Amino acid sequence: MSEPLHKPGTPSVTVAWTDPQREAAFHRWLDGIAAVHGLAPESLRIASADASFRRYLRIDVAPTLGTGVSSLIIMDAPPDKEDCRPFVKVAKLMADAGLNVPRVLAWDEALGFMLLDDLGTRTMIEVVNREDPHANQGLYLRAIDALVAWQAASRPGVLPAYDQPLLARELALFPDWYLERHRGVKVEGAMRETLDGMFRLIIERNLAAPSVFVHRDFMPRNLMMPGPAATRNETRLGVLDFQDAVYGPITYDIASLMRDAFLSWDEEFVLDITVRYWQKAQKAGLPVDPDFGEFYRGVEWMGLQRHLKVAGIFARLTLRDGKPRYLADAPRFIGYIRHTAGRYRELAPLLRLVDEIEGTQPATGFAFGRV
Repeated sequence: MSEPLHKPGTPSVTVAWTDPQREAAFHRWLDGIAAVHGLAPESLRIASADASFRRYLRIDVAPTLGTGVSSLIIMDAPPDKEDCRPFVKVAKLMADAGLNVPRVLAWDEALGFMLLDDLGTRTMIEVVNREDPHANQGLYLRAIDALVAWQAASRPGVLPAYDQPLLARELALFPDWYLERHRGVKVEGAMRETLDGMFRLIIERNLAAPSVFVHRDFMPRNLMMPGPAATRNETRLGVLDFQDAVYGPITYDIASLMRDAFLSWDEEFVLDITVRYWQKAQKAGLPVDPDFGEFYRGVEWMGLQRHLKVAGIFARLTLRDGKPRYLADAPRFIGYIRHTAGRYRELAPLLRLVDEIEGTQPATGFAFGRV
């Protein structure tokens, strides 16, 4: 999940380093590739950071090269904290599928420095019309075109499986970080039994969906609008933050796109785009359920798993990593969780549990010990 990119015309943020040895190693690496790629080291500035330990720097390219590219991106990913190999692998898979993703132009694997194409400075979320959902239909159709192309390239045995252990580890973030660390709730006894039962059901429903390539964070903050910094004549949306891609439920990425971490749409618009995705997926021969109602229910159950996970991740980012802005969006996820849990009878115990914790309904039987 990336933070907003640096925009032209605004003051560049000084590139600060906490490790002098890493700073020195970076400048040696940059000096070694600057001439080949026409880089202007004095133009180096912060482009963005994300929820991991990676950060991205932007650097200008001399116009005399005649490439039509005005800037490039440098990834700074400390190798003791980040493994860049999945990024490189998935970038190639996506490029081969016809997606607009950054090319890896230079990479020092041992140091964790990488030179990449610059896909622009505006994310899709910056240009959506929040007041008029249907004004964004064309933009979202471009997003689902990229998604269908990605899924159509799927084959087993290439990416890690989005399997039961991984889904379970992700769901555990909700009790471990959101409930216990953030809300101060002791997860034990009846509450633990309820969560365990609900999680087993959620995992079972989601693993029933056919598997395809899954971006895993396919949302407007990770989609880029073509612009002056991007390659000349490029019209496709750029795709970023794909290094955690897996092979798993076909319902995941459309759920991620339409039940966004940072903005909410009414159900009419969610249905409109989801059914258009479903139609395009059918035409592409993707294994979506032939009954849209069944497919949509699968999307809702997949979204529920994601929302429980992300509520835990946002709490962890705040409490462990000192990034409080993420937790400010937690109420959106609780709203998503309550909406889905309230729609399916099997999820009634989860709805009661969340309502008691959030104070959205009178307590009805659980005795949660608050610290």
